Amino acid sequence: MVDSAHDPARRERALIEAGIALSSELDLEVLLTLLVSTAAELTGARYSALGVLNAERTELEQFITHGIGDEERAAIGALPRGRGVLGVLVRDARSVRLHDLAADPRSVGMPPNHPPMHTFLGVPVLLRGVAYGNLYLAEKAGGGDFTEGDEEVVSLLAAQAAVAIANARLYEAATRRSRQLESLNEIATALAGEVELPRLLDLVARDLRELLGARVVAVALPSDAGPLEVAASSDGALVGETLDVLGRAARVLVTRRSEIVEIDHELGVADEGLVAKVGAKAGLVVPLVAGDRALGVIVAAGRIDAEERFGPDDLQLAEDYAKRAAVAVDASRRVERDALRRAVAAQELERSRLARELHDETGQSLTSILLTLRAIDDAETAEERTSAVAMVREQLVDTLQSVRRLAVELRPAALDDFGLQPALERLAATVEERTGLDVQVESALGNERLPPPVETAVYRIVQEALTNAVKHSEARHASVVLRRKNGRVTVIVEDDGRGFDPAAATQGIGLVGMRERVQLLDGRLVVESSGQPNGHGTTLVAELPLT
Repeated sequence: MVDSAHDPARRERALIEAGIALSSELDLEVLLTLLVSTAAELTGARYSALGVLNAERTELEQFITHGIGDEERAAIGALPRGRGVLGVLVRDARSVRLHDLAADPRSVGMPPNHPPMHTFLGVPVLLRGVAYGNLYLAEKAGGGDFTEGDEEVVSLLAAQAAVAIANARLYEAATRRSRQLESLNEIATALAGEVELPRLLDLVARDLRELLGARVVAVALPSDAGPLEVAASSDGALVGETLDVLGRAARVLVTRRSEIVEIDHELGVADEGLVAKVGAKAGLVVPLVAGDRALGVIVAAGRIDAEERFGPDDLQLAEDYAKRAAVAVDASRRVERDALRRAVAAQELERSRLARELHDETGQSLTSILLTLRAIDDAETAEERTSAVAMVREQLVDTLQSVRRLAVELRPAALDDFGLQPALERLAATVEERTGLDVQVESALGNERLPPPVETAVYRIVQEALTNAVKHSEARHASVVLRRKNGRVTVIVEDDGRGFDPAAATQGIGLVGMRERVQLLDGRLVVESSGQPNGHGTTLVAELPLT
């Protein structure tokens, strides 16, 4: 067999084969292993290795060897971290040829169970002036020193290795970024569909933790008292924690500029709060900014993997996510404020109606009673006094009934005491007594009570629907049907009135309030009505989950 270390033609063929492998092999580790073995073959080295630098180019993160078996590698223990002569190559990125590695003053010796090595050749893996690692060779065959020719050949292989590593990292970064963008788009869709702020913030914390591979992610918002307060965290344990008003998170909120936390380099600074609290050594603080307003900050603490630091790519990902999250948080707050305004407006309308009824009915009745009492005082005969007393009794009964009706409209006692079906039957009887509308209630709910919020919502929806049937549809008959199935309750209210156009309905019809009640419980509301003078009435269907 021809020794390729001394055969120029064999060396040339090996270099060509390595170049072909570089362009055809997709697995980086397989390719680098091939390059390491090729370097040993072309130089006659007993041992060879390739050390790959981390992204910061401060130490070795990967070490591929040739010539050392699995048992020897296990006996040696941890792989080198780039110290001694290897550290010189990491720092200076220049070729090194040595006659005796152990005798070099820069050597820090070999670990236990490491095979002895004397002759040594180290070549940096460079591409356009950027160091990606080093190729190491030791123990040239025959005991001779490595030559300039060896160095030249290994330098060519090192250049090929640099291209492979650079391309692999670019591909890995592009693939990772593509996955991240897909995840961001999916998450943005999920965020846009969540309008309830507490659940939205929980979603933000959990999703960003998954994207970053962080130990904990928390969302902090300004509190009424001033300091930032954790409103949501991926583990739930940090909720309610306050952050130092002079700390990093507060600074990020003011400057709206993200920061990377490195506790090892900045011990004693108070603004590391949440990062230090979870025992992490590094973190990120990113502002939540919507338009020209800073809404809060997101704090990511620690990494799940061994490399705890957060890099520029992590920061970019967190900022991209924070932009989407801030839009969702701002929209949620707008919806919350809008719902509150509508709720307040509805309360004011209800108060105005009750005030009018108290003034027009109850107030007038009490005034009439007062006048009748005066008539009793002025009565000249026993007959006149008896007649006036009877009139007072009648007026008191009417007033008491009116007050009771108002109390039932505010909150029916039957709903709390007996449940939904009895309360609706009582409502139907009251409506029929007052208006003449024939109301039939059919229930298949069984004996088990519904959750209180669901019972209240169904009662108010039926109450509003029957009010519409009387006031707006001029109906003569109405029916209320209740069903429970598959963890949901369905209520159907039908009337035979003239109907209306649901699309053109105003707040006076009460549909806005109905829809809000249903939406708050994640339910569904469908209203069908012809809106024609000779139409077939109105059908309202509300479906609400029971959990």
